[in-house]
Amino acid sequence: MPRLPLATLSLFTLLALLAFAGNSVLCRLALKHTAIDAASFTTLRLLSGAAVLALLVALRRARRPAAAQPAAGHWLSASALFVYAAAFSFAYISLSAATGALLLFGAVQATMVLHGVRLGESLRGLPLLGMAIAATGLLGLLLPGATAPPWQGATLMLAAGVAWGVYTVRGKGQGDPLEVTAGNFLRTVPMAIALIALAWPWTRWDTQGALLALTSGAITSGLGYAIWYAALPALRVTTAAVLQLSVPVITAVAGVALLAEPMNLRLLLASVAVLGGIGLVVLGRRSG
Repeated sequence: MPRLPLATLSLFTLLALLAFAGNSVLCRLALKHTAIDAASFTTLRLLSGAAVLALLVALRRARRPAAAQPAAGHWLSASALFVYAAAFSFAYISLSAATGALLLFGAVQATMVLHGVRLGESLRGLPLLGMAIAATGLLGLLLPGATAPPWQGATLMLAAGVAWGVYTVRGKGQGDPLEVTAGNFLRTVPMAIALIALAWPWTRWDTQGALLALTSGAITSGLGYAIWYAALPALRVTTAAVLQLSVPVITAVAGVALLAEPMNLRLLLASVAVLGGIGLVVLGRRSG
């Protein structure tokens, strides 16, 4: 892949990070301010994401004709992607955008770090301290109290984070990222249809909610992932990991500005602990 000019790389990276944060904001906005339900939002998000990614793959193959390729993706990875998307939507029925993003991000990074430990990576010194600080931050956020998030939503978002972490570690080394992601999204289509069929008696939606779901799938998921994968080869692994620390911060700012969500002291302190702790893990593993 040709090396991206610095200006293009910077723009792609910024757009991708905004897209990741946008998924949380769009979902929360749809579930809080429109009539759409979580099952319908999930289904429309996955269907539109699959359509956009399939179109991008088809356009790229048309520009670079090659021999027929085997179908990309894997059913187990697609199942993890579906669990993430469904749990993500249902969690945002009760969570603020900022709280959801922080829980999601913490669970994703913890899953990936623990996977590395399982494969024999060392976790001591600075990374171990960072994990302890991040875990303390999450526990502090979840402890009962007047400003604690609802446990149902928090549990669902932690499950979404674990599922996304599993999806991410499974995706490493499985081939071209765009091809694999498109294949996995296409495999979620029958799962999404099954979800909407099961939830049909309780489904509801309006035009605004449907448009927000389609935007989340087509733009902040489909195009967002494509842009991120275009930038990723030019970024160091550590740089990419540190950059993603900004996603919960962007989400929190957007939640306050666009959704009028409060930023209480508990969430602020938990954010500092979780993001700071994960930052120590990333930097410690780099120097180790």
